[in-house]
Amino acid sequence: MPYARELPSELPFLPDLDERERLNLQWRTAECHAHRVGFHDRTDIPTPEMIVIPAGCFEMGAGHHEFGARIEETPQHYCAIERPFAMGRYCVTADEFACFATSTGWRWRPDLIRAHGRHPVINIRIADAEAYCNWLSTHSGQRYRLPSEAEWEFACRAGSLTPFSFGDSISCKEVHFNAAFPYDEARDNKRWFLPRCLPMPRAVEVGSMPANLWGLHEMHGNVWEFTADPWRDDHRSHRYDGSTDRQGRNRRIVVKGGSWFDPAVLARSAARRPRLRDELDVNLGFRVVREIETRPTDPGAI
Repeated sequence: MPYARELPSELPFLPDLDERERLNLQWRTAECHAHRVGFHDRTDIPTPEMIVIPAGCFEMGAGHHEFGARIEETPQHYCAIERPFAMGRYCVTADEFACFATSTGWRWRPDLIRAHGRHPVINIRIADAEAYCNWLSTHSGQRYRLPSEAEWEFACRAGSLTPFSFGDSISCKEVHFNAAFPYDEARDNKRWFLPRCLPMPRAVEVGSMPANLWGLHEMHGNVWEFTADPWRDDHRSHRYDGSTDRQGRNRRIVVKGGSWFDPAVLARSAARRPRLRDELDVNLGFRVVREIETRPTDPGAI
């Protein structure tokens, strides 16, 4: 049972809504902010496609009954995302990041492996991701930033209570994970000798896997994604309003989503891992959040 607190009565508890109602809430949120559900900001630079995410309440973390749940994902608790926001439909791609590098003079280290085209940008530090967000903000006049851990999980779940936004299990048709370590077989304690999926030791292009209910692709698997939150060993001190802990800066940050290198169990919505702030890796990328203006007419119920 999640830790309880008094949640804002004007915000919907998303698991209580069926899929049609959640999509309707998303559409109404976009409409009252004069956006389409999916949109680009008009600027003199290429900007990521953004998806409107409505405000609401959800259960964050993993219950003890969930296969693969770890102590750092507990206690499961209620969390309120009090303001709608927009999140990148995809991870930031190598092409998008290359525009930033060309514009600002940012340079790659020559010894690093680089992604290209529509593959997620990799081998960058969180400071580089933050610099990219600041560049977008300057050119668009809007505030772009990294998501808080709660915003990321809220957007990933899209109102689901299951380990994955797609349900209780996944396959390589929905998620790009390490094919040698599937989820169902591990959960059901079945032996397997050959992977059911063709192993692919690198990230796939963004948009290769199905989107969740709200239109976000590769929230599970492909590459781990930065959040703005400093690492905490569990959720006991987590903020219930979904905001980033600005008082807790340390050498490690929270990443979410799993990757092509990791077992499927680490691609669950609740899964989280620590990474160093100056860490570089071929399975580590990011997607952006863009704040949207809050208006008195924001929809709070269906």
